[in-house]
Amino acid sequence: MTKLHKTLIATAAALAMGAAGFAFAANPMVGGGEMFPEKNIVENAVNSKDHTTLVAAVKAAGLVETLQGAGPFTVFAPTNEAFAALPAGTVETLLKPENKDQLVKILTCHVVGAEAFSKAIMKMVDDDKGKHPVKTVGGCTFTAMYDGGKVMIADENGAVATVTIADVDQSNGVIHVIDKVLLPKM
Repeated sequence: MTKLHKTLIATAAALAMGAAGFAFAANPMVGGGEMFPEKNIVENAVNSKDHTTLVAAVKAAGLVETLQGAGPFTVFAPTNEAFAALPAGTVETLLKPENKDQLVKILTCHVVGAEAFSKAIMKMVDDDKGKHPVKTVGGCTFTAMYDGGKVMIADENGAVATVTIADVDQSNGVIHVIDKVLLPKM
């Protein structure tokens, strides 16, 4: 084998290793945790430091098994900051066993029973001339829209959440990180 052949083989090997490293690094980071498309919604959410309140709420509501199911689901996942922006004591009150039904309603209003990546959501919004109704598994109807490539969801009370991290692929759907908690009509 000539020196040129050895150099070419070594270069090809280095490029292949670099490409493999690049593919590995392509998984999105959410709350400091890497999100893996082969893991389900719950398995990924527990690795996000920005979603500890959401994970605690999902556990308190008894929805872990559901969100580990086959899906497909689209989850609009509020951050800890979004929960902290609710009136003082709201989260603590919702996490009490006697408020489980209300908690389930709020959480399931963040879930759509289909997989919808941001491009598909924007197309639906365009097809509906600027606003698209979003029916959730919790029985809420929210409104999807977008501005400058950012998807936004208005809840039934008119509060608008912006998707801050879109298209986090999961084995059973997709997560869109949002900056507000969406609430059903009160």
